[in-house]
Amino acid sequence: MREKVVLTDVGPRDGLQNQGKILNLGERIELVLAIADAGISQIEIGSFVSPRAVPAMADTGELVHELIKLESFRTPMVALIPNFKGYNLARNAGLTHVAMVLYASDAMARKNVGMSMIEAEAVTTLILSEAQNDGIQVTCTIAVAFECPFDGKTEPKITEAIVDKFMDLGADNIVLADTIGAANPKQVKFLTKNLAGKLDINRIGCHFHDTRALGLSNVYAALESGIRRFDSSIAGLGGCPFAPGASGNVATEDVAMLCEQLGFSTGLDFAKLLFASEKAAGLTESGAEGRATAWLKQNYEKVGT
Repeated sequence: MREKVVLTDVGPRDGLQNQGKILNLGERIELVLAIADAGISQIEIGSFVSPRAVPAMADTGELVHELIKLESFRTPMVALIPNFKGYNLARNAGLTHVAMVLYASDAMARKNVGMSMIEAEAVTTLILSEAQNDGIQVTCTIAVAFECPFDGKTEPKITEAIVDKFMDLGADNIVLADTIGAANPKQVKFLTKNLAGKLDINRIGCHFHDTRALGLSNVYAALESGIRRFDSSIAGLGGCPFAPGASGNVATEDVAMLCEQLGFSTGLDFAKLLFASEKAAGLTESGAEGRATAWLKQNYEKVGT
């Protein structure tokens, strides 16, 4: 049996929030279903944030309702929430897994949610308690875990302290996010090896952007430390509208290819994944694609029309 790598495709949330074209509800459903059909482990389907702040994420509750109604759709879903209002909206929509964002930089916290790091942690602590009573899983994503566009490099001890605290508080998973794609493999290996040496590595994941073309190298460094959970985005779509310099995420097809080449199992059908990637590029009118797309197309027959 090959060791499993769990991939969460964040394209329908992180991938769409910074695109020039805003997809309508039908198009968002179409994209989610194409990604699910490829066999992805989990999909971040959207966020419960103000549509004034992020217009692309309007109607996420309706999106959840429509997906839940589909008997053929059984892929685990998660949605990003910024606060208690978002948590209640996600719970009322029927979601059983939410993601909260923590911050390793005060400036990023204030820019993104208008709170300090400590205030954001306090909100997350309360939501964790509520979620445990409601039977809802919570993933805590630590933004700018390696570097902040406003405060510069993040000291590893700051990120480690946040991981320690929220592991103890009962977060189901914690994700180290390289929000602006500034990390390098040496940094990634240092932080992930330290965490692996003292915590349950199965509850820790990584989220990389490819701003400096180091995204896959950082995935490899994390894999070497024992990380087996990664966020990725179909066709490499992505970018935080509140973080200058945050370009696309590592592409799901690239991360999956790397993992499979190294002998891991992702459970993905590459022909269907390429179809989903082309659909993402077409729907967004972005022309986006993974770095390995040309090679993958030569080796896997395309499906769909």
